[in-house]
Amino acid sequence: MLSLLKKLTAPTPVPVAAQPAADKVDPYMLGLHDAVLSGWFNQETGELFKGFPVTADDTLLDVGCGDGGNVHFCGMRGAKIIIADIDGAKVEATRQRLSDTPTRGVECHVTDCNPLPIADGTATRVVSTEVIEHVDDPAQFLAELVRVGQSGALYLLSVPHPSSEDLQKDIAAPEYFQKPNHIRIISEEQFKAMVSEAGLEIISHSQYGFYWSMWMMLFWEAKVEFSNPDHPLLNHWADTWQAVLDSPRGAQIKQALDAVVAKSQVIIARKP
Repeated sequence: MLSLLKKLTAPTPVPVAAQPAADKVDPYMLGLHDAVLSGWFNQETGELFKGFPVTADDTLLDVGCGDGGNVHFCGMRGAKIIIADIDGAKVEATRQRLSDTPTRGVECHVTDCNPLPIADGTATRVVSTEVIEHVDDPAQFLAELVRVGQSGALYLLSVPHPSSEDLQKDIAAPEYFQKPNHIRIISEEQFKAMVSEAGLEIISHSQYGFYWSMWMMLFWEAKVEFSNPDHPLLNHWADTWQAVLDSPRGAQIKQALDAVVAKSQVIIARKP
């Protein structure tokens, strides 16, 4: 889900003829709300994700930072931020996004992460969301993440969940499963094995994102652009999911559906 947020939450002008009604559900803001309900961006506890607190004392590295949604939250907590991405434009956009936060400092790297241009034992928090499914050598990539973390550092790692990826196989555009996009589908057991074999201790393993899984399937059917995904299928789905969440047992229904078809799986781990 977060790879979608990175692509889709940037403001896009809407043509006059397609201006939404005042009460129309914004599918992206609804997706963000759904993520918060799943444990992301907890303003009260300072947790980027449940079990992953960030404070001003932390040095946080985000590898594959995208447009900076994760690190903006962490910058607002006052942490020192290190960002790394293969896309220089995204690194610059993230650097600019951090300019309005009380971060202790920002360090930027445009890199393919092989290796990371960062010293051993630098970070107390390491984040890499929706990246491992893209890289040629997951073991090498994770080894670099482990190398740059301090002893006791916490790791927040996510990849697409196979339940959602399997649904997309015969519906998604062919390039969705081609380099530089998703070149592998990672099972729950494979994900846990990758993280453990890299030398990290797994604290939690969870999944979420039924809303985005269904949105993606409808997106392929709608045949619209990411830059302006306005279509009745997508709009009606957003209306329906908003109604579900607003229902008396909405949270229970969401939890049950997230457990069946999830967009992402998340591991919180610790470096010994």
